[in-house]
Amino acid sequence: MKKPFVTKAQLEAITAHYPTPFHLYDEKGIRDNADRLNRAFSWNPGFKEYFAVKATPTPAILKLLKVCGCGVDCSSLTELILAEKCGFSGHDIMFTSNNTLAEEFQLADRLGAIINLDDITHVDFLEQSIGHIPETVFCRYNPGGVFTLGESKEGFQVMDTPGDAKYGMTRSQLTEAFRTLKAKGAKRFGIHAFLASNTISNQYYPELAGILFRLAAELKEETGCEICHINLSGGIGIPYLPEQEPIDINIVGEGVRQKYEEILVPAGMGHVELCSELGRFMLGPYGCLVTKAIHEKHIYKEYIGVDACAADLMRPAVYGAYHHITVMGKEDAPCDQTYDVTGALCENCDKFAVDRKLPKIDRGDLLVIHDTGAHGHCMGYNYNGKLRSAELLLHEDGSVEMIRRAETVDDYFATVIW
Repeated sequence: MKKPFVTKAQLEAITAHYPTPFHLYDEKGIRDNADRLNRAFSWNPGFKEYFAVKATPTPAILKLLKVCGCGVDCSSLTELILAEKCGFSGHDIMFTSNNTLAEEFQLADRLGAIINLDDITHVDFLEQSIGHIPETVFCRYNPGGVFTLGESKEGFQVMDTPGDAKYGMTRSQLTEAFRTLKAKGAKRFGIHAFLASNTISNQYYPELAGILFRLAAELKEETGCEICHINLSGGIGIPYLPEQEPIDINIVGEGVRQKYEEILVPAGMGHVELCSELGRFMLGPYGCLVTKAIHEKHIYKEYIGVDACAADLMRPAVYGAYHHITVMGKEDAPCDQTYDVTGALCENCDKFAVDRKLPKIDRGDLLVIHDTGAHGHCMGYNYNGKLRSAELLLHEDGSVEMIRRAETVDDYFATVIW
């Protein structure tokens, strides 16, 4: 059973100062999770987590993760600027982009960021854009085909289709890219790949590591390049459904260590430093959307209208994604009602839950929508003139800080030319 990281009493005190809806983040949960990840990979002295900025591009969160020893993974000019403003520089920034603009490469180079090339044509484009090739450079690999992991009675435990993804280079392109980059002055190389999204299998990272470790050993032999870094990227997910079990990051770290000693050490590559680019795993469970029930409607179905909408959390509307809902103060009440929980957008998909079994909800009840710490607030938009909500941080001592104010009507009209 999912439990909120905040109590009803705390929320009532918070909503006395900050009106709903708002996204709330759990500082202690974030710190503890970052510590668990770092300990799980402490056997690799160079390990570093590059938090995927796109998941939660909020300065206070990025600064908190910086204190926890994390770097940042950026994918756009704006994210690079955000990273710089939050105090990140040099190899604490990974720039992983696609269809990249020249000015993005230029800023990444000025900041001393590690540049991760998505395509073989970007080798020449990078050189043209910044006038040189950095001494340290990564390349992104796409093995193509279908990636599967662990078959069960219900089907494959993990299944994704890298061959349909627009990211990365083919196997032969990697060899060509490494040779070209080396000839142009690159001295230290890294490999990156992302094969599946939101996996909650302890075997995903070790399996991916095995693929990349074998690839690194092959590329070393083929090109003579010094491969110093392997980026396991993201893909580790969270249990959105209450019956799902979270991954055990210690088992994951141990599985990667076994692959490392089995493949890289015998190849004379025991110096290779590992990194990750996790977003959802780092922040997802440690954020929630807090909203209030303001209407009820009884027609062909039972509806509860809340003061949040898809502009605050678009995943259910766009993906049909499940986010668990707790009616605060009714955690132990029977879930004997069936509701659609809706926002106010003029779109029928603006629903946080469809045919969801919940306790009886009364107007004024506070609802916690779980697991919005990543890909939550950041995916908001202004359709129907809706204004994005505030973001609040619940500190370890119980105090609350507003870390992003809610948008205003003036914000909405700020870019308009009348």
